[in-house]
Amino acid sequence: MNLYNIKHPEEQVNFAQAVRQGLGKDQGLFFPETIPTLTNIDELLALPLVERSQQILAALIGEEIPTETLNAMVKNAFTFPAPLAKVNDAIYALELFHGPTLAFKDFGGRFMAQALAAVRGEGKITILTATSGDTGAAVAHAFYGLENINVVILYPKGKISPLQEKLFCTLGGNIRTVAIESDFDACQALVKQAFDDEELRQAIGLNSANSINISRLLAQVCYYFEAVAQLPKEKRENVVVSVPSGNFGNLTAGLIAKTLGLPIKRFIASTNANDTVPRYLRSGQWEPNATVATLSNAMDVSRPNNWPRVEELFKRNGWNLADLGSDALNDAETEQALQAQNDEGYLCEPHGAIAYQVLKDQLQAGETGIFLCTAHPAKFKESVERILDIELPLPEALDKHNKLPLLSDVMENDFAKLRAYLLAK
Repeated sequence: MNLYNIKHPEEQVNFAQAVRQGLGKDQGLFFPETIPTLTNIDELLALPLVERSQQILAALIGEEIPTETLNAMVKNAFTFPAPLAKVNDAIYALELFHGPTLAFKDFGGRFMAQALAAVRGEGKITILTATSGDTGAAVAHAFYGLENINVVILYPKGKISPLQEKLFCTLGGNIRTVAIESDFDACQALVKQAFDDEELRQAIGLNSANSINISRLLAQVCYYFEAVAQLPKEKRENVVVSVPSGNFGNLTAGLIAKTLGLPIKRFIASTNANDTVPRYLRSGQWEPNATVATLSNAMDVSRPNNWPRVEELFKRNGWNLADLGSDALNDAETEQALQAQNDEGYLCEPHGAIAYQVLKDQLQAGETGIFLCTAHPAKFKESVERILDIELPLPEALDKHNKLPLLSDVMENDFAKLRAYLLAK
């Protein structure tokens, strides 16, 4: 598999290098030089999740990873289902929260851990990543206890849900968590600064597990196939997928699935008040505002890292960006959407509620809609209980961590202090 740096196309790497390196020169994102067109879509859709995913990832990665190794990586990573739940005759929910940390990031995080273990080579590795909520838990649990791999996770202090925080800030061992006194965009900027520091990168073997890492992104492609596979065959012709969007890795993965040949008619990028992309699609002007805190905190991103990959796909495929649906909901509208879902008999949480409502608003006659449920409702227990006036029991995966003390360090938004912390650890 050959990949190039979108900012500097002359920088080219193979899959192993891209996994180990994370980012390219000038913080550029690596992207596959070619994406094949699969001709056996119907056969693939008839397979179970793991077997189908092994074939999809083999087609994307090529012969660089031996078949037996890749098959084992997928089997070890995808140990949980992604069921499609019917909400009404026209709308379905793809539930991506049945993994160990109850969020869609388990797919990418666990596959990346497998990929890095397969291609790492010699020496220690430090995973440095920023999270707006769910990435941190998925990465922490995927890498917990792995030898010679240290993980440092930055997150905005006070801006993720208490249960999200408990899920990854209570592990200890090779997992260190740092609450940054700012927002997610600041955390992401600190990660980028670290990658620009060549001396630091070499000293600690720096890598990232954000959706900027290509291995996470490719893993996410697989559950779009799983969604369509579970639809009745008569409903596979006009499929519209609404993706709750923050850093835009999830949407990028869906667009790669479409490029491979998965029959998805169109996508909708659904955001909260951090609506840089919906405004850009309307005006043509890229004008990020200051990030604001919302009920759907995992989407509190004003400068989405993966957007260049989205534009690259549209350009390469000859698609028109005007065909990408989008809209943004504020918190009051999010609460109304969550209540509307509950009235239909489907329990969700703020991120999925936004994707559902925007899909419902934009779905046309004859189309079948799928929205992505990216986290278990109990991860947002306080807000869901308040909005719906219900009591949510905690799943065991959350309950056991909820009883443990937080182990996080607190730090100012200061790269010099982060640099010293990383070198000291």
